[in-house]
Amino acid sequence: MSIKEYVSDDWTIKIDHNKCIGAGDCVDVCPSDVFELVDGKSTAPNTDDCIECCACVGACPVEAIEHTSC
Repeated sequence: MSIKEYVSDDWTIKIDHNKCIGAGDCVDVCPSDVFELVDGKSTAPNTDDCIECCACVGACPVEAIEHTSC
């Protein structure tokens, strides 16, 4: 399994790249611009900007995102 972890001081965002289809819903729904698509997969390079709204988790059509605050 290819799970990428993006860690801040308070939480971790995990994205399962085996599940991720690059739909970009997480990019579109995130109010803090935490996510970016890179080579057709979601990444979370701006994890420190996350406001813990958990919109990304609900928006992902293949449930590839896990957030420790959600």
